[in-house]
Amino acid sequence: MGGAETLLRTLAGYAVKSGIEVNFLTTCARNHFTWENELPAGTRTIDGIQVHFFPVDGDRDIERFLRVQEKISRGKKVTPDEEQTWLRNNVNSSALLAHLREAGPRYERIILGPYLFGLTYFAAAVDPRRTVLVPCLHDEAFAYLTAFGDMFRNARTIMFNSAPERDLAARLYASNLATMPVVGMGIPAFTADPKALAQRLGLSSPYVLYAGRREPMKGTPLLLDYLDAFRQRTQRDVKLVLTGSGPFDPPPALAPHITDLGFVDEQTKREAMAGAVAFCHPSVNESFGIVVLEAWMADCPALVHARGEVLRHLCQTSNGGLWFRGYPEFEESLVLLLDQPELRNALGQSGRRHVRKEFTVEAVTQRLLAALSR
Repeated sequence: MGGAETLLRTLAGYAVKSGIEVNFLTTCARNHFTWENELPAGTRTIDGIQVHFFPVDGDRDIERFLRVQEKISRGKKVTPDEEQTWLRNNVNSSALLAHLREAGPRYERIILGPYLFGLTYFAAAVDPRRTVLVPCLHDEAFAYLTAFGDMFRNARTIMFNSAPERDLAARLYASNLATMPVVGMGIPAFTADPKALAQRLGLSSPYVLYAGRREPMKGTPLLLDYLDAFRQRTQRDVKLVLTGSGPFDPPPALAPHITDLGFVDEQTKREAMAGAVAFCHPSVNESFGIVVLEAWMADCPALVHARGEVLRHLCQTSNGGLWFRGYPEFEESLVLLLDQPELRNALGQSGRRHVRKEFTVEAVTQRLLAALSR
């Protein structure tokens, strides 16, 4: 699961533990590139939640979808008709929408997210008066579509993940959205041995960690280029450890110094965070930062891109990390963390304190229940 899916599943779990009956509606797809129906349709109970799986529609006109998407991605103006063409040929599930129309009246709230898909847009239109949107919004070309502006303005409540995400929505759609709640996601407390992963892997050099999908939207090509330049310019032996999924194409000189762990269990991820000199998250397209919060719980400082307003905001409010606008600041920040372990430790510990204050399961559950009762 990606961050948005993890967030929604986690919030559903909080609601169940608070005594709320939850039905979780999702699709039979597992791959966000192909959207093939891999899972069987039907209802199953998972972790105390009734989960309803619906097939993804197979009648998409991919050519028309991509033609409009390319225009949107390039920042070109599209007409309302083109927006609807893009939404209708986006990811959709007629079966899920039919369920909402038929069974929806017995649902007190319809919580939807993330904002970007046709399915979310059309589900939000079933009954906007009961719709609670969890948009996972960031500043990208698709956020400027007129259709999404209508969806944001019509929803009963919007639960944001961060204050910068809420500020962006208020700028784009309506100023009164600035009064909507910020909920986020809780991070359970844990401890991890900072030496465990390095000992298992035989790593004797410091390493930077990245966890998540490897793709341009997440900034992983930038991280590869920057770390390659750092090694060549400073002649310092800093490694890169990756967890998560997706292909990547490192510079030849950097490739031997990368350890790709792929998908790992929670304890291995936590140990990787605890032992890293920094957790680097170079994305500028985030509405939250689950992995950054997890890294702070492991006492690991964050190193983020300054253009990523949400991640920079997290670092500023927690004093748990540094940010860079370009390569020179990346190099200076990494040198600081390498040469001043007391600074590295202080930043990580400050981040941990922030998480244990603002992002405990209890604190987020209270914010969730308050948002649902608006």
